[in-house]
Amino acid sequence: MTPTAPPRTRSAAAHLLREQAYTQLRRMVMLGEIPTGQRLTEEAIAEQLQVSRTPVREAFVRLHADRLLKRFTDGGYYVAEIDLFDLRDLYELRLTLELRGIVRASEDGIEHDREALLELQEEWEAIQADPPEPDGSFIELDESFHLSLLRASGNLALAEMLETINVRIRPVRTYDFLTADRITSSIGEHLGIVEALLDGAIELAADRLRDHIGASLDIVEQRAADAMRQRSLRSRRAREA
Repeated sequence: MTPTAPPRTRSAAAHLLREQAYTQLRRMVMLGEIPTGQRLTEEAIAEQLQVSRTPVREAFVRLHADRLLKRFTDGGYYVAEIDLFDLRDLYELRLTLELRGIVRASEDGIEHDREALLELQEEWEAIQADPPEPDGSFIELDESFHLSLLRASGNLALAEMLETINVRIRPVRTYDFLTADRITSSIGEHLGIVEALLDGAIELAADRLRDHIGASLDIVEQRAADAMRQRSLRSRRAREA
């Protein structure tokens, strides 16, 4: 008789399959490997990813929450169009909020939370030693860094506003983290900003933040445009087939 795996082991294995299905499908969407508007079927995706339909179904729900998938009126899912219309305006607003968090420490009586900055530095040194895979999941870590940095300025209202902006730009910002070299450079840039703040070099920290966010915008626009072209090409080939 074949021994049955303990419930905890089965639960961990199921969770791993769900995460793998989600990250693999998200990467396919981000790279333009699925034509825009094409109905996604659980059976086809499950076969492609070599998993059961359940983790695929859950991945659809999560990607819909990420605004990377949309739903037909009958409940089926398809890849959402990439919206770059307001991207530059939203990035400008994001930069304004984050810069304000940095430069306010140059005013009399205002300082960054040094303990919070030291904790952030330690956290990102650990991430630098063991960086995540370039599957798009780095977006959560990146958002957490920028929110923590802004909270360390002492103005929590700024952080709340940044969270709102993050929700709107997250679907396209994920394009920033699809290669290992970009993750590596982002980690280094994060640490550079924190180090400047810990040294009291406010202007240097602000300059590094500008460069960091500017580089992100350039990469996001280019990669999103590339994905749009790939999807358009695949859609045309599907129609001609």
